[in-house]
Amino acid sequence: MSYQTLSYLDVLGAGLLLLINALISIVMRLGLEKRLLLAGLRMIVQLALMGLVLKALFQSASPLFTVLAAMVMLGFAAREAMVRQDRKFSGGWSYALGAGSMTVAGTLVTLFALSGQLHADPWYDPRYAIPILGMVLGNTMNGVSIGLDRLVSACVRDRTAIEARLALGAEARVALHGPVREAMRSGMIPTINGMSAVGLVSIPGMMTGQILAGVDPVEAVKYQLLIMFLIGGGTALGLCMAVFSGAWRLSDHRHRLRLDRLDGLKE
Repeated sequence: MSYQTLSYLDVLGAGLLLLINALISIVMRLGLEKRLLLAGLRMIVQLALMGLVLKALFQSASPLFTVLAAMVMLGFAAREAMVRQDRKFSGGWSYALGAGSMTVAGTLVTLFALSGQLHADPWYDPRYAIPILGMVLGNTMNGVSIGLDRLVSACVRDRTAIEARLALGAEARVALHGPVREAMRSGMIPTINGMSAVGLVSIPGMMTGQILAGVDPVEAVKYQLLIMFLIGGGTALGLCMAVFSGAWRLSDHRHRLRLDRLDGLKE
């Protein structure tokens, strides 16, 4: 098995394509050139640091360092999910809901894969644990952020209808059924679209990397299917926890709609 190594000059040459994007933004006055270049610079720094950290983790193979790395990934994922929401829960609840749901979903799905299909030995082997957790977290983060954002937006938009149902004696879970259902559907759509397009419209990054590294295409397909199933399960689990916890936060034991628990909104 062999693969083509890349020089820094090769990577720099591909990076010129980002400058073309920035040039298009300047010519068409899109105002995105600074954001494009900043995002590209951030990506370079983050991936470079990740490469160094993963190299050290692979050499040490310590369960403590693996867990610490996972905790850092979970923390940043929760922050990214929070900042993508237009309206946030007050008191840090947006971060707490995102962190809690993604921690449970990411941990359960990763341990399921490590102990089952991948047969990692030891179970905390960072060569398996960190990449699997990263892929599951990335997609779960998108689902959670979209779901919470849609839940809050729907509750604000349909405030009158929800409060009318509550006034007529409906329980909070019944009155909030519409926003919860809308949030769940919205959060799952990116995952469903990704599954529908894979193999026909796109070749996923993991499968592409394995093929370029010389892995048999059929084996690469098996691994990609495993990852897609893990992503789907993790996204659904994290989304359910985040949305139902968010709905719980937007109501109370007296079955009232508590939009005052959102930043900038009062009853």
